[in-house]
Amino acid sequence: MPPTINTINPSQGPTTGGTTVTLTGTGMTGSTAVRFGSTNATSFTINSATQITAVSPPRAAGATAVTVVNPTGNSNPVTFTYVMAQVPVVTGVTPGNGPTSGGTSVTLTGTGFTGATTVSFAGAPAMSFTVNSATQITAVTPAGNAGAAVVAVTTPGGTSAPDAFFFYAAPPVLSSAEPAQGPAAGGTTVTLTGSNLLNASNVRFGNINAVSFTVVSATQIAAVAPPGSGSSPITVITPGGTSNPVAFSYAAAPTLTALAPTNGPTSAGTVVTLIGTNLSTASAVVFGATAAPFTVVSDTQITAVAPAGAAGSVTVTVTTAGGTSPGLTYTRNAPPGI
Repeated sequence: MPPTINTINPSQGPTTGGTTVTLTGTGMTGSTAVRFGSTNATSFTINSATQITAVSPPRAAGATAVTVVNPTGNSNPVTFTYVMAQVPVVTGVTPGNGPTSGGTSVTLTGTGFTGATTVSFAGAPAMSFTVNSATQITAVTPAGNAGAAVVAVTTPGGTSAPDAFFFYAAPPVLSSAEPAQGPAAGGTTVTLTGSNLLNASNVRFGNINAVSFTVVSATQIAAVAPPGSGSSPITVITPGGTSNPVAFSYAAAPTLTALAPTNGPTSAGTVVTLIGTNLSTASAVVFGATAAPFTVVSDTQITAVAPAGAAGSVTVTVTTAGGTSPGLTYTRNAPPGI
């Protein structure tokens, strides 16, 4: 029995020929030719009894019948359409940027993509590409140098003009975070310094997004810490990728449980011991509205020198990286009258 053709893929190609088409059907074994109209294919390969691949010869624009020639007879015809080869034009690249390491899947839009043989970025071939239609190609970027890369598509009709670009972004680098510690409640504004920070799309504290962030420059970002606990390294995400982490940790809120003594004179100089928890990062001890000199003895003890003040009660608080403690009362006693 003569062979039969059920499908041809693709079903069209340029008039210049060179399109590899796959014919599927039955009885392909022993076939001696594949014909596009009356012209033999440039070459063909019998893959199996059900499949042949053939390369289209040049031919005028229009529909032509494709047949398989076999000693048992010729197959039924299927239609292949020749279209005028045109120079491709790239009008859009989405997304328009990505990391220098490559691997970004981009969609190219334009015209004349049928039969594309090459997609390149600054002359380097795409890692892979798929011609979706005459007006769309998806391609995976190769590695490249930071900066603009011309995107080009080559078809039998020629190579597109250097009018479309993909921008390779250098990976972001962080060198410091200041402060490197904040309260578990969040809200700390952290200044991140580094390089290649423009166009940042996210700042993360551990695996949690910053409450907000502002890109100040290519070397600085201000980010507001979310609530958290423990160690939460900070990273920045840009079109160039994800930065190295820099250390940031959450400090537990301080508490005060006792003052000794709880009262003293209105004059300065009384040494007061503050007892509590999470006191090691203390940055201020305040009696009422007045800051007092102090020494951190341990995570549970601070000694402070009470400042002078009017007779009466004031609230004593400690401020640390974890926030400000609830207050305890310290009373100044007026000196005896004469």
